[in-house]
Amino acid sequence: MPELLVRLVDDAAVFPPGNAPLPVALAAHWDHRDAWYARLVGPLVIPASMVGELTGGPPGGLAGRLASKLVPGTGVGLIGDGGIERLPEAVRALNEHPGRVVLRQIEVAVARRGEDPQPGLARLAELSAGWPGVAGYAEIPLSWGLMAALDTVAAVRAGGVDISPKFRTGGLVAELFPTAAELAAVICACRDRGLRFKLTAGLHRAVRHTDPGTGFVHHGFLNVLVASAVAAQGGDVGEVAAVLAGTDPAPLVDHARRILHRERPLWTGFGSCSVPEPLADLKGFGLL
Repeated sequence: MPELLVRLVDDAAVFPPGNAPLPVALAAHWDHRDAWYARLVGPLVIPASMVGELTGGPPGGLAGRLASKLVPGTGVGLIGDGGIERLPEAVRALNEHPGRVVLRQIEVAVARRGEDPQPGLARLAELSAGWPGVAGYAEIPLSWGLMAALDTVAAVRAGGVDISPKFRTGGLVAELFPTAAELAAVICACRDRGLRFKLTAGLHRAVRHTDPGTGFVHHGFLNVLVASAVAAQGGDVGEVAAVLAGTDPAPLVDHARRILHRERPLWTGFGSCSVPEPLADLKGFGLL
């Protein structure tokens, strides 16, 4: 597995539009872990509300059967679907599970669009300080207060707490799809503050495209990968936006091939409800 692609894709099989039942998602995740492409795949990410299904219940129930079949050391990430204040309970339940589940990361929205992200960031930083070894991702809306929030994240990280920003690049409404210029500005802002970032939603294919069913323009994960490399080399917002806006795969693939054996700059990766989809695109473009 080229270094550029290691842990690029978190396994989000239980989330829309895949919506795999947890037993199915776990079985598929174990197959990914045993496959030749295993190093492409990050942890299985599940909603915090699903922890009880994974770890609790009577021995004869679904949760009990799952617990008995979990491969020791199975890495998971928690998505705070119930908000920040529900996370401690879910983290405690995972940590009390006897040696089979290892919490790798937590991800939670710290504000809604138009809200001040600072209180949510402060609370997440407080909680994360008590969870050493667990990466925290603060989902920050691409709206009012964003740049000040990134300053806060940088300050928190300088204080030794492992939190990184996370941004939404898709969803059920058009406003959740940032333009190339908007996303480029965020990537460069993270670069300027020494921050790595994560993305979520909308990155179904390698190259930027328009969904024929919805008309929404989706960012390509290969565009983001190359754009992050351009930003890391000092590219300005215009140069990064041009890469994000590109629909011709040839220059993207050519650039990616030149840096395949370097560590991925700036971007930690993204979650996908279907690991086979990005895998197929990477193979199709000759990057694997």
